Amino acid sequence: MSNRARELLWSLITLAEREIRRYLRIWVQTLVPPAVTMSLYFVIFGSLIGPRIGSMNGVDYIQFMIPGLIMMSVITNSYSNVVSSFFGVKFQRSIEELLVSPMPPFIILLGFIIGGVSRGILVGIVVYLVSLFFYPDFSIHNIPLTITVLILTSILFSLMGFINAVFADSFDDISVVPTFVLTPLIYLGGVFYSISILPDIWQKISLINPMLYVVNTFREGMLGISDIDVTSALFMQLFFIIILTISCLYLLKSGKGTRQ
Repeated sequence: MSNRARELLWSLITLAEREIRRYLRIWVQTLVPPAVTMSLYFVIFGSLIGPRIGSMNGVDYIQFMIPGLIMMSVITNSYSNVVSSFFGVKFQRSIEELLVSPMPPFIILLGFIIGGVSRGILVGIVVYLVSLFFYPDFSIHNIPLTITVLILTSILFSLMGFINAVFADSFDDISVVPTFVLTPLIYLGGVFYSISILPDIWQKISLINPMLYVVNTFREGMLGISDIDVTSALFMQLFFIIILTISCLYLLKSGKGTRQ
């Protein structure tokens, strides 16, 4: 390995380690709340309302909910970790130190994305362990597909969080997208229901919701059931990851939103 490659590797490790330590240092605020919130969902929707609903797509309702709730936690935490971290770096003006350092833009981007992905996956594991308390017999149908979707989704929404942070001018700006865009799309993306129970017109409208493809692909991996074509959904995720990566690198290189 050349000296330059070694320097880049250590730069990446240092930045990624800083990002991971950042949210682990305040684990009570980053890891515990998702577990508590999801426990309430399982109690209210799974244990209390679930028996009245019965089954959904051939499985118990609480079992049907588990992939959706895990994916909801992964999306929100991957996104919020990157958007809050990168905006914090901008707000403190320490972004200038990164930009003038020998680190190329792709190393800077990758360091922040690793932080978001690791938090998203860790929270997903925590929520899965919580779900076993309410549904001990739960088993994963397709482990490779489940892991693949988990990683791709974390990367995708980490990139979205990065773009939001680049254009944000205040702390209020980093909460607009999660509150008014992500949350409604997630709840209408099949987390709590199958679109097969909707009237035809609403099924067609639901197909334009990108969250539907993410949630259902993950549900296919965990339960073996889905309302959409999984192969197309995976390619769509890869396509958007490539587009967003190119966009993030362009923003870093051009200095838009980072250089005042």
